[in-house]
Amino acid sequence: MMMKYYFINKFETNNIDKLDKQTIIIYRNYSLNEPDEKIIINIKKYCKKKRLKFYLSNNIKLAIKLNLDGAYIPSFNNSIKHLSFSFKNNFNIVGSAHNLKEIKIKEIQKVSKIFISSIFKKNQNYLGLNKFRLTSNLTKKKVVALGGISYKNIHKLRLFKNPEFAGISFFE
Repeated sequence: MMMKYYFINKFETNNIDKLDKQTIIIYRNYSLNEPDEKIIINIKKYCKKKRLKFYLSNNIKLAIKLNLDGAYIPSFNNSIKHLSFSFKNNFNIVGSAHNLKEIKIKEIQKVSKIFISSIFKKNQNYLGLNKFRLTSNLTKKKVVALGGISYKNIHKLRLFKNPEFAGISFFE
């Protein structure tokens, strides 16, 4: 079964209710100056009830404090402060990258998986299938496809061994 990562900016149960157990929720509300711990705790409780893993974006310290399943480090975050933190054994850190420089930074940050974008969405980070394959070969880490994945193009991910993907609109 293919692992999937669903980025959410707000807590809405109707989309979460449709998810299967191979989906990990990543909360990344960057519109707030300070993360709202009450919202994060509510999402955590709901995910636990639904047996879904829950990661927090761009705040590893808070993810550890709230005993979440993991954390996501966006491509713009180059910090290595978290390397001095102590984690529980099953705490995962994942991160995103768009190019070789960012991939190497994610490797230094010791992420377990690197989200590489954009595979389908035609934005400034657009790669397409061939450049995505070439870029993903630049690391030994597990790679997750990110950007523009839909029901129309998801079958193309089978061109890669053990495909995993992340998105927003795919789940909504």
